[in-house]
Amino acid sequence: MFSGAIVAIVTPFKKGKVDEKSLRELIEFQIKNGTDGIVPCGTTGESSTLSHEEHDRVIEITIDAARKRVPVIAGTGSNSTDEALRLTRHAHEAGADGTLLVCPYYNRPTQEGLYQHFKTIAQSVPIPIIPYNIPSRTGVNLLPETVARLAKISNIVGIKEASGSLQQMQDVISLCGDKFDVLSGDDFFTFPLLAIGGRGVVSVVSNIVPADMAAMVDAFAAGDIKKAQKLHHRLVPLIDALFIETNPVPVKAALAMMGKIAYDVRLPMYKMSDGNYEKLKGVMKNYGLIS
Repeated sequence: MFSGAIVAIVTPFKKGKVDEKSLRELIEFQIKNGTDGIVPCGTTGESSTLSHEEHDRVIEITIDAARKRVPVIAGTGSNSTDEALRLTRHAHEAGADGTLLVCPYYNRPTQEGLYQHFKTIAQSVPIPIIPYNIPSRTGVNLLPETVARLAKISNIVGIKEASGSLQQMQDVISLCGDKFDVLSGDDFFTFPLLAIGGRGVVSVVSNIVPADMAAMVDAFAAGDIKKAQKLHHRLVPLIDALFIETNPVPVKAALAMMGKIAYDVRLPMYKMSDGNYEKLKGVMKNYGLIS
């Protein structure tokens, strides 16, 4: 159902407030450059520091700006099932095409708890759902066997996999079959995941080079493996630079260097160290994104 290069879009701020104008311009930039879908209010969108009102509004703006030209997969995860259910219900009512739900963080549920969490939401809201597995942030790993159980629920249609393990991604693909969309949650793993049967990526680097990430995924899908490989190698230094500090601080700095947003993140996120900022700037120059 969902495939290709899908951007995990930043939430631009200006003087501490959501910058609606810049968000709409970023969405146009994405669509004009071939992005296959947009995820608002994910980790990259600083969902954890948005108020409920802001969270709802960012999703509404994204749906309105996208105008059904590409799917909008709204980030609606929480470590409270009731809260995730409310956010998911709002996204469905607002017209989102799907939702991305991060595994409940901090409270570290068991595999059965994870299963019941996603099952409860999926059976309560008739919208396509993609669980998001990122153990480095949540403290829990959604195991392939649990994913296989979830895949039997009709509106749980895929997973965003950021375990860092190709073996785990392979196990999910093997257990869930080719109708279940396995998407990379890590830009670096996109090319390797495509090679073992993945469908695409929910991407951070697409915020600044949407055309290149889309071209890599499209080239692979078209069977032009050499072109896809070449684009992968070109992207790697940029990917590395965007994770030199905690996401989304570097990608917001990069977008600000490009003149697309203000360099504004919310505490406890903070601006990059001077040394890392200069390293990122050098990579941006080498890539040709800034002069």
